[in-house]
Amino acid sequence: MISETPDFLPEKADLVLAFGDRKLLEAVKPYEYLRLLYPKAQIIINSTSGEIISDKVHDNTVVVTAIELEKTTVRTVQIDIADHKESYRAGEQIAQSLDDGDLAAIILISDGGVVNGSDLIEACNRSLNRPVPVIGGLAGDGARFERTLVGANQNPDSGKVVGIGLYGADLKVGHGSMGGWDVFGPEREVTKSSYNELYQIDDRIALDLYKDYLGKYADGLPGTALLFPLSIRITPDSQPLVRTILSINEKTKSMIFAGDIPEGSRVRFMRANLDRLIEASATAAQASLQQLGKSPELALLISCVGRKLVLGQRTEEEVEVARDIFGHQPVMTGFYSYGEIAPAGPATPGELHNQTMTITILSEQ
Repeated sequence: MISETPDFLPEKADLVLAFGDRKLLEAVKPYEYLRLLYPKAQIIINSTSGEIISDKVHDNTVVVTAIELEKTTVRTVQIDIADHKESYRAGEQIAQSLDDGDLAAIILISDGGVVNGSDLIEACNRSLNRPVPVIGGLAGDGARFERTLVGANQNPDSGKVVGIGLYGADLKVGHGSMGGWDVFGPEREVTKSSYNELYQIDDRIALDLYKDYLGKYADGLPGTALLFPLSIRITPDSQPLVRTILSINEKTKSMIFAGDIPEGSRVRFMRANLDRLIEASATAAQASLQQLGKSPELALLISCVGRKLVLGQRTEEEVEVARDIFGHQPVMTGFYSYGEIAPAGPATPGELHNQTMTITILSEQ
């Protein structure tokens, strides 16, 4: 499925984004075909948990969006990563490779299985000479959670992190991110944790406290954890982020999350509200539009597989509300991910989100 405007010339494409089902990408190996179509473009391919094109959500497809940039240049870098301990180094290398005086934004597309997204993004932010928007997502693998694929100018493979640098003063970027989950209960302090494993909240055993709040839903863990993520504030002044629970450990009475849960951070329990999840997508779209200050030419939507599993048959509604706000002019593309990357608010660095709709819109002056 290829998205192009009617007067588009493939040979002029500067950047091609191909989002697809992991098993289909392995079977089709689309890079050589895409290279023939788009001979001079930087071609980025990654696996997903669902593909977004226009106001539709698809599964088991490959969605290709080719982009011609009149005043903006594109550079890419690809880093190999073997396990999550190398994530910080990968972020540093990407920032150092892409940093330049006219850098306008970085799009990160990362393996979603072996990467610590928090470390990757923190290192990228810290290694840049000046703040720029860092957005993107962690590749998905449907609801299988087996392996994910990413590739720059090659067929995608596991253990890859790709950075896309966009350069030029004429490129304008707007971004928005919103979860839409209802919070309940008091804000509590993380008193014991290690990386992404949470042991104690307010000096109480984390899993026992969590089960108390879930009540009857505790019997369905870890599956029901998708309905009850955590809101986290790393510092008292930081914007709240959403963290997905990946698994629980009954032996250690701990909970494992899709992102860091540092000691001293503040957390609150959350629960699903389908209407508010869809409204959150509209809020993210409106926030991005306010920042851009003009009609966008391209909208990149990256949402979480957890939202897709929770929303079920209503999933497409969170894409449709964004289309309603942007109108029919911009090309809309994107995917469902294992983690979303976007600033949490205006003038803030990129952050790792879970269970969040993130929207980035771009336009050249």
